[in-house]
Amino acid sequence: MTHAPHSEVANYAAEAAAEHAESGVFPPFDPTYFASQLFWLAIAFVILYVALDRFILPKIKTTIEDRRDRIADDLDAAAQAKADAEAAGEAYEKSLADARTKAHGIAAKTRQALDAEIAKETAGVEAELSAKQDAAETAIRKAKDKAFAEVRGIAATATVDLVSALVGVDVTEGDAGKAVDARIKAKEAQA
Repeated sequence: MTHAPHSEVANYAAEAAAEHAESGVFPPFDPTYFASQLFWLAIAFVILYVALDRFILPKIKTTIEDRRDRIADDLDAAAQAKADAEAAGEAYEKSLADARTKAHGIAAKTRQALDAEIAKETAGVEAELSAKQDAAETAIRKAKDKAFAEVRGIAATATVDLVSALVGVDVTEGDAGKAVDARIKAKEAQA
């Protein structure tokens, strides 16, 4: 193959441009070239169709199928995870309800045991307080009787001294005691 010198190529291009300039039509729209353009279009279309059919479209198709399968697998996994989560939630709710029931049972038993213990302690304290109250009442009665006995003796002595000092009569303590007893009985009868 021989190469044309640059001047020849330039001359050829100038001649072609002048030819087209004379016709006034854009070369791709020139009807004289339609046959060759359609031939090359058909060849390019066939090459492009074969390339797409044999190489590009199968890869795209497998990629789309792989993606569809992966999405389906992911959706299945998500559905399974959702079912597992719901089952775990139900199990949690059930165990929580069981724990509440058990806690209420334990609280009721504890409350009953504490009530029984409190009743026992209260009965013991009440019995002890009753015994102390009886002892205190007995002690108060004894102290009261002793105080009344002493008051009677003091009143009888005071009566003897007053009658002797005021009237000048000597009264015995026995007679003065009888008078004091009579006066006490009269006061108790009024009350």
